[in-house]
Amino acid sequence: MRRVAALLLLFAALVASGRASADGAPRVVAGSKAFPESWILGEALRILAAESGAAAEHAKNLGGTEIAVAALRTGAIDIYVEYTGTVDEVILRAPGAEAAQRKAGLAALGIGVSERLGFDDSYALAMRADVAARNGVHTIGDLARKPDLRLGLSHEFLGRADGFPGLAARYGLGQGSVRGLEHALAYEAMAGGSIDVMDVYTTDAQIERLGLVVLDDDRVFFPRYDAVLLYRSDLPARAPAAFAAMSRLVGAISTKAMTHANAALVIDHATVGDAAALLLPGGAAAHARAPAPTTAEAIAKDTIRHVELVLASLAAAIVFGVPIGVIASRARRLGPTLMTLTGLLQTIPSLALLALLVPLLGIGARPAIVALFLYGLLPIARNTYTGLVSISPELERSAEALGLSPWAKLLRISLPLASPMLLAGVKTSAIINVGTATIAALVGADGLGNPILQGISLRDPSLIFRGAVPAAALALVFEAAFAGLERVIVPRGLRAATR
Repeated sequence: MRRVAALLLLFAALVASGRASADGAPRVVAGSKAFPESWILGEALRILAAESGAAAEHAKNLGGTEIAVAALRTGAIDIYVEYTGTVDEVILRAPGAEAAQRKAGLAALGIGVSERLGFDDSYALAMRADVAARNGVHTIGDLARKPDLRLGLSHEFLGRADGFPGLAARYGLGQGSVRGLEHALAYEAMAGGSIDVMDVYTTDAQIERLGLVVLDDDRVFFPRYDAVLLYRSDLPARAPAAFAAMSRLVGAISTKAMTHANAALVIDHATVGDAAALLLPGGAAAHARAPAPTTAEAIAKDTIRHVELVLASLAAAIVFGVPIGVIASRARRLGPTLMTLTGLLQTIPSLALLALLVPLLGIGARPAIVALFLYGLLPIARNTYTGLVSISPELERSAEALGLSPWAKLLRISLPLASPMLLAGVKTSAIINVGTATIAALVGADGLGNPILQGISLRDPSLIFRGAVPAAALALVFEAAFAGLERVIVPRGLRAATR
């Protein structure tokens, strides 16, 4: 067990270690949030930075504005595209800020801001044309007269001051049915008639495809959401050529061009790189020099990363969970309290825990491994505790009669007797983490969660299956691996007794 734990810890250290550019080129990481337009713009930044000679990367699917800004401030990413309304309302908490005020507020956070890229992607509410006509709804103000209409709104829109809370207060909306939905799924619900009203981005390609009408903001609630670059203040000096190349986006993207790129990805099923190249003069050539991996290569890469996250977090959970179980079993009064505290960690919602860890650990593998480690502690600690307290008192007294030291008694008698229960806890922890690790994609840790998130946003079942099927297969592999490990670790007599 000590040798296994040592190997797993070494593996965890290797996974968590950073990856530096081998040829000395400046490393530039462009970020994007978890929706198609952000992916396209993040990939456009990566293409331009790579064209300048930088070691460029694209960290996709950052799960919201707060996570993206925390990643920027901690240096996990260097640049990403944000919107002025979001900067004012969410980052600076200064609605209606002027450009100079916005620039000064961001500078205090160590963040620079560019001029506008050229398009405005504002929030709006939309309905199917037939539903709007049947109910006589043309403006957001008209919704106040129709409390029975069903709203399906994105979770971020539901929680933002410039989203539904402020909108409802401004217009006096009192709809009885307001559901939180992932943005792409809301379009599916709208097409199927499950909801009547949804929030949209005005450059969404699906608005035209589904024949939706955008309701007039008759009380002018929504501010402008002009796209801008947010970047670390040291980026222009650290990677001047890459920064100059990425700044070519400023003033170069029209609303029509952005909508066209969104349609290429979401409707025509182009790759993110091909959609990004549509925004770039000469960008298609730059993209051609970095071809997208084949499906098999992508599955292999995502699966390997997923296994890395699970094994690294499992190693840490074993190293800490077994001692917690041992201490709880020896300190009988403290034991229930210790196990309760360990169990409380699993009550924290996974996305909330990841969001809390990003300011401390940045994005990527480290916050994902820590979160998975915390979620994996309880099964291991609980089963270790249960296995040890279930040992027959007669066997305990026999061990004492041999004159063994407490440490030798633990290693030679107690833990081997508890090994079937302990190993079952490790197996449970591993299988839980195989499933939970998919959400790690929201902090840029990649793995099999990436194709699942992309498949949901693009309404592409093949992408969802590309993540879900390997994840299910991994759970079966871990199940079989632990069956083999049982034959190595659990004493033969205990295996027979268990059977």
